[in-house]
Amino acid sequence: MKSKVYRKEVLRRALLIMAVALWSPVASSAQNPAPAPAPVDPSAAIEVDLGAGPTNIASDSSGNLWVTLQFSDKVVKVGGSGAVLGTFDVGNNPTGIVAADNVWVVNNSDNTLMKLTLDGKITGTYDTGGKGPQALLLAGQYIWIANEKSNTVTKLTTAGAVVGAYNVGARPIALVADSAGNIWVANNKGNTVTKLSPAGATLGTYKVGQGPFGLVAVGSDIFVSCFFDGVVMKLSGSTGEMLAKVTVGDGPAGLTKYGSYYVVVNNGSNSLTFFSEAGTVITTVNVGRSPLYIAANATGYWIPNTGSDTVSRR
Repeated sequence: MKSKVYRKEVLRRALLIMAVALWSPVASSAQNPAPAPAPVDPSAAIEVDLGAGPTNIASDSSGNLWVTLQFSDKVVKVGGSGAVLGTFDVGNNPTGIVAADNVWVVNNSDNTLMKLTLDGKITGTYDTGGKGPQALLLAGQYIWIANEKSNTVTKLTTAGAVVGAYNVGARPIALVADSAGNIWVANNKGNTVTKLSPAGATLGTYKVGQGPFGLVAVGSDIFVSCFFDGVVMKLSGSTGEMLAKVTVGDGPAGLTKYGSYYVVVNNGSNSLTFFSEAGTVITTVNVGRSPLYIAANATGYWIPNTGSDTVSRR
């Protein structure tokens, strides 16, 4: 009972942050087309101590990892071998992060977006145009931000100018772009996902399970993790109907695709579940305590463990 209460408290605090993206696979894996690691590679397993509150993660164009430390207002740069390459101050309560040739971080309590070089130098700080920025997505020349406290998604240029704000469901916490460039939003308290056009028009809102948390695109379709149901649902991109349901671990959260595998982080059972595009479970791998997000690159799958103050490579 004590461990469950602890995980719920970690989740409550971490959900002041979150998702989606997850760091964004659009920004990271699309620009790092290296072969995906196999689902199980014991020789790749390491644990790296980082400090209080490692939460979200992204892989940059050089193959390094960037991890937000939500409780100490920092981001940490980690090399593919697990060496800590730098720790850098950012804003108050950093949550979502994406990386490519630059690093972008949203600060949940400051309502700001920060741009950093790959050396950790801050080159811009911008108002997100919403309250409680939780997740962000780099898609083409625009940055999309899910604002959990204002129930909006905002669209910014990479120069930091807000070009649009769009109402979505209750507590948006994750974003992903599908193959047509449409933006999908996980509304964690509304138990829905919203589909927006590249121009921000609402194309549909669809009911899903309880506590939608993570998203990953499957061409024009999507997978969405339902935290309180222990499942990942596959939705049709055209109709929103459920195409498949995958039973995974306790508290499924962040999602990603890399190579031929889809992977979900199970916050309550401290594990990853690998599954196919058709929804067949392949394997489950243990990680540290209370993980929420995942990133993948040529060196492995990387998971910040909020309850262990570590990042795992699997």
